[in-house]
Amino acid sequence: MNDHKPSPVLLQHDRVIETIAVLRRRIEERFPGSGLSALCGELLLIAQQSSQRARSINQPNWPIRIVTLLLASAMVLGLAITIGYAIRSMDADDVRPLDWIAIVEAGLNDIIFFVLAIFFLVSLDRRIKRRRAIQAIHELRAVAHVVDMHQLTKNPERSARDWERTEHSPTRTMTPFQLNRYLDYCSEMLSLVGKLAALYVQKFDDPAALAAVSEVEQLTTSLSRKIWQKIMILEAWQPKDKT
Repeated sequence: MNDHKPSPVLLQHDRVIETIAVLRRRIEERFPGSGLSALCGELLLIAQQSSQRARSINQPNWPIRIVTLLLASAMVLGLAITIGYAIRSMDADDVRPLDWIAIVEAGLNDIIFFVLAIFFLVSLDRRIKRRRAIQAIHELRAVAHVVDMHQLTKNPERSARDWERTEHSPTRTMTPFQLNRYLDYCSEMLSLVGKLAALYVQKFDDPAALAAVSEVEQLTTSLSRKIWQKIMILEAWQPKDKT
């Protein structure tokens, strides 16, 4: 029997960055100098920064850990001294029970103080990492909304034969094929935004950060669904090849 356990499947930062870089080149080749190409370039920079941010979040905060270790050592030492002093006091003839109780109570108070201090430092380390992760995830949420703004006026009904332009209608500069590709690029960018968000919590199991990533993934999925509805309408209105 093979007892070898498969390694966990993880997103690779370098692969996500490479995919965004390729997408950026594809957009620039199809739509040179476009705002969507510039936005994908910004997403590429964010992806490169996110690799460093994720590593920083996953790395231990050594100053906090050293102080925590020192406090834990002091607590153990204080506990040992308290127990030893209490045992010696029990053998002394001039120590009354109330004095022994006071010694134990003082030792317990010190232990409680150390425990609270250690708990504060441990939670402080987690809060710092959580704040960094959520700030980065909020940045990705903003990128998703900007992508949505780029596709907002790219409506497939302008490809219909009976479509009539009004005074304030957006200028039509794309062919149906170009519009199809533009919308598809927007959908790909949204998918990659969700992947970048997931990278932050891949090794950081924090409920608040996980919830923020889930919100971004739901947002990008919802926006991508709207885009694909446009693509389906656009393809339905295109003349079929009779050959």
